[in-house]
Amino acid sequence: MRLFLFDIDGTLITARGAGRAAFNRALVEVFGTVGPAEAGYDFRGRTDLRILQDLMAAAGFSDEEIAARREACFAAYARELAVVIGDGSRVQILPGVPALVRALAARDDALVGLLTGNVEAGARIKLAATGLWPLFQVGAFGSDDIDRRRLPAIACDRARVVTRREFPFDRVVIIGDTPLDVDCARACGARAIAVATGFYPYDELEGCGPDLIFKDFADVPDVVARLTDAGEHGGPTP
Repeated sequence: MRLFLFDIDGTLITARGAGRAAFNRALVEVFGTVGPAEAGYDFRGRTDLRILQDLMAAAGFSDEEIAARREACFAAYARELAVVIGDGSRVQILPGVPALVRALAARDDALVGLLTGNVEAGARIKLAATGLWPLFQVGAFGSDDIDRRRLPAIACDRARVVTRREFPFDRVVIIGDTPLDVDCARACGARAIAVATGFYPYDELEGCGPDLIFKDFADVPDVVARLTDAGEHGGPTP
């Protein structure tokens, strides 16, 4: 059995800036500043814990001050995100995603989960209107660890509880749209799958050396065939 772990933003959906807008509102509410968030800080692929730490440390807050206000900040973020997303019409599901996730979830030899920089509450809010949330049986989130490289082990532990099976990293497939997703897979020995539906162009992602790369997931039968064969045959997809 393989464990397929999907990133959210730029991989499954785009929320058209809702996450960043809500995060900034929460930072202002709890810390009184967004720090360097509006000066080019790159949110892409980073855990929400890392984003909070980087931005507020740069704004002059101590580690102790950040830790003390962390829970309040993420509670404010979840509240603001629900407001910004509203009825869910702002969330756009990316090409082929519903059919791809359902096809993998229906297989006896696959377990489908999430590996995302979003805190769990944020992930749930973003995916609520898509109908996809119940298909993800496990997840590792940006609220679980500041370091994305440590999230695969958390996902595998949770998958073991759900299935009573072991998931060595060579049976794990990590799917995302940023170089940090590829790096996360490489760091633990999982299969690295890149998709160019986020903010990184195909050529830049290809240069990171993923095992497979797709322009998008529109051709679902082809994507499923390649993903489920990923343990035996690698190589990029044109």
